[in-house]
Amino acid sequence: MKKIILASIVILLSLLTNFVQAQEKHEDHINYVVLTRNVPQLKPILLAAEELAVQDGENFGDFQVIICGKAVQDLTDNVIMTDFLEKAKKTGVIINACGFSLKKFNVDRTKIPAGVQIVENGILYNFELQKKAYLSIEL
Repeated sequence: MKKIILASIVILLSLLTNFVQAQEKHEDHINYVVLTRNVPQLKPILLAAEELAVQDGENFGDFQVIICGKAVQDLTDNVIMTDFLEKAKKTGVIINACGFSLKKFNVDRTKIPAGVQIVENGILYNFELQKKAYLSIEL
């Protein structure tokens, strides 16, 4: 009976150790968020994401961009957005549009390209990501 209890404790500790190590490994990822009010800034933002992915290696996590303000009007322009969306997809960058800005500037949500996600409040979403330890910059 003692051997069964001891073996159970050893197995439990082993599983717990593996779980903790997996959690620590996940926490090593470096996540980024950029809030911008200027769509042409996507070019240097995407270049920075690409370089950070190289520098961070395995530790590179999530990279998100939030577009707020009048710049959301540019999101419906396919000529402007096509290259940015292709580059974002290749680098794994998520582009978000602020829902409040879309409403304020009367941008039809149905005209937002498929590669752009809509968050209801871009500033709030930025704060929420910062609470999750995302490194943040506003341009």
